[in-house]
Amino acid sequence: MSSTKKIVILGTAYPFRGGLAAYNERLARAYQERGDEVVIYTFSLQYPGFLFPGKTQYSSGEAPEDLSIKVRVNSVNPLNWWRVGKEIRALRPDVMIVKFWIPFMAPALGTIARVVRKNKHTRIISIIDNIIPHEKRAGDRLLAKYWVGSVDAFVVMARAVEQELRQFTTSKPVRFNPHPIYDNFGERVPKQEAKKLLGLDTDTSYVLFFGFIRDYKGLDLLLQAMAESKIRDLGIKLIVAGEFYTDKTPYLKLIEELNLKDRIVLRTDFIPDAEVGKYFCAADVVVQPYKTATQSGVTQIAYHFEKPIITTDVGGLAEIVVDGRDGYVVQPEVGTLRDAIFRFFNEKKEEEMVEYVKMDKSRFSWQKLLENIDNLLAE
Repeated sequence: MSSTKKIVILGTAYPFRGGLAAYNERLARAYQERGDEVVIYTFSLQYPGFLFPGKTQYSSGEAPEDLSIKVRVNSVNPLNWWRVGKEIRALRPDVMIVKFWIPFMAPALGTIARVVRKNKHTRIISIIDNIIPHEKRAGDRLLAKYWVGSVDAFVVMARAVEQELRQFTTSKPVRFNPHPIYDNFGERVPKQEAKKLLGLDTDTSYVLFFGFIRDYKGLDLLLQAMAESKIRDLGIKLIVAGEFYTDKTPYLKLIEELNLKDRIVLRTDFIPDAEVGKYFCAADVVVQPYKTATQSGVTQIAYHFEKPIITTDVGGLAEIVVDGRDGYVVQPEVGTLRDAIFRFFNEKKEEEMVEYVKMDKSRFSWQKLLENIDNLLAE
């Protein structure tokens, strides 16, 4: 195999928005930086409108000029899957990398992969977010099995996902590689400047909850923790930055019942990429109160912006954050979240933990991910 590779990335990218697009585009750039030839095949239709929980699937920004992106894949049209598969098969890439996150996509992505593999040259590597989703539906396991049968080897970003994946295959190669750092949201700015840019009180300390709001992410636990008297007495506030992907009514009702309106900053529209860094830079600490999880790109945005993290001990989150060093790892309970937040501010842990974050974030490079994919191809 030549030192320069021909790479196809199949999955979400511009004109779509969100973490999946950010990941695939950043992965493409990592390959380009290494000198490889890369093209992304993204969706012409990702989700039918009635299946999408947010306001829009599409980016409002400009198309990235440095990437080759082909808008081709219709997730619900089997004839399209065969056409796209034949187009990629004819390109004869050395590897096609597919990020898999939801069983709904298994028929489309799995069929394309099967068609591509018929060229007897291209290897299919799947980066698995979840093989069994957090919000389970009938047929998930059957669809997951179909996807696993389409793939030559896997990268998982959490040990828990590897264990779940082994329910579907015991023979195919699997490599563990933590989610690399998201360094594509701009540079750090001073905390006070970030607060001013967001229209926040510069004399107040802030906790940040960031990302799409789904029930499994435990925002309700964090709201209850913020209502505890020992947290109120600290005078801190919580920024909730991210779009509701679930019914917002119970959360707004909880804020009302807990008398938290003056302690919460709600920014619950989609946060454009250009604005993401401001929220992290304005915060003292990022809190991930998830009830279930595998891994999270939010953790790696926090590392890029050198922010300590309070996270729950679910899925692979505790594999990233070192308890007591660059943050705290606690159980997904109101009391443990409350105590960790209190300890962080009461003991003035920010400066110490930031220094550890700076040291620890070097563990999560994109080059390490590329090396692991190369090792899978060698196997």
